[in-house]
Amino acid sequence: MLKAEEDLLKKLSIADIERANAYAKDLGRGLQIVRSFPQGVTIFGSARLPQDNKYCKMAYKLGGLLAKNGHAVVTGGGPGIMEAASHGSYEIGGRTIGLNITLKHEQFPNPYLTDCLTFEYFFARKVSLAMAAKVFVFFPGGFGTMDELWEILCLMQEDKMPKMPVFLIGKSYWKNFDKIIREMIKLKMINTRDVNIFKITDDVTEVVKAANRIGHPKISENFYDGFREANAMR
Repeated sequence: MLKAEEDLLKKLSIADIERANAYAKDLGRGLQIVRSFPQGVTIFGSARLPQDNKYCKMAYKLGGLLAKNGHAVVTGGGPGIMEAASHGSYEIGGRTIGLNITLKHEQFPNPYLTDCLTFEYFFARKVSLAMAAKVFVFFPGGFGTMDELWEILCLMQEDKMPKMPVFLIGKSYWKNFDKIIREMIKLKMINTRDVNIFKITDDVTEVVKAANRIGHPKISENFYDGFREANAMR
């Protein structure tokens, strides 16, 4: 251990150390389940939408198509869009992973999960949802969905994570988001190439095609392995 690290540890209180250990434990549990299956398709979206909502119906269809093509469906494990996607996959016999979290409302595991883990900390859950994915899908959602979307776009923009396909499902819903992005480009807050990180579409088969092009990586070949080293060598 470096002297600077030793000095830092001396300055930490017992509460700081306990907190850091709790963070590490939560993240470690998440990465353990991520390492138990090949990277799949991580699907985000509102927990508040009923199953007869048009977007839930699209998520259900997508879940089934992904299962038919052998891709695991990864969600936050709750109701709404997450339940719909899990349900579609589950009915076909697909693997449905739910990375849940303890919240004061709305968040409870849906009944269509083959694997489920409940987190205490958002950041540990977010890391696990990202590392589980070879393709990202964002259905309409609220603050939580937008939080995930902006962070992933930012990390890809800055080469802090591997660039993978990102789909925003629902043209009518995401049109105002696209306007904000165009305004950012106009004001030179982002580069024109940054808009290529994601694609807005109503066609869920585009997601399946993207996943099929990537194929089925081995459990031992996560796209994040070696990414840090490769990025550092630039």
